[in-house]
Amino acid sequence: MSESSGRSRYLMVVGINTAFSNRKRRDSIREKRKKLEEEKGIIIRFVIGHSATSGGILDRAIEAEDKKHGDFLRLDHVEGYLELSAKTKTYFATAVNLWDADFYIKVDDDVHVNIATLGQTLVRHRSKQRVYIGCMKSGPVLSQK
Repeated sequence: MSESSGRSRYLMVVGINTAFSNRKRRDSIREKRKKLEEEKGIIIRFVIGHSATSGGILDRAIEAEDKKHGDFLRLDHVEGYLELSAKTKTYFATAVNLWDADFYIKVDDDVHVNIATLGQTLVRHRSKQRVYIGCMKSGPVLSQK
């Protein structure tokens, strides 16, 4: 992490898409999060919007979990399977506004990324502009102009 313009600069921001019911998945990832942020300049946040009944029991459970761990990025977005593309777009726009980083990463909470290996790979590409590293899903691609 470096500071040049009064705003901290990070190597990467990792947004982990999660759902209300995935507490066990989040807990399995939490162990190393704080150390990575403090020592390596890697921000890791669980990304979630709100339920269709905003302020309901699901939202309150996430708020309580966030109060305990402080590791959520809450989006102005209604959660739902058909809204995953919109959630991802909203995540990237929000992350860029909140953190200054060399890389912005999106993963799902059922994927465990080796952060050390990812960091080593990304450092090698730091000087390049507009780097995309990922896997595009095979099969039909849905798009909207």
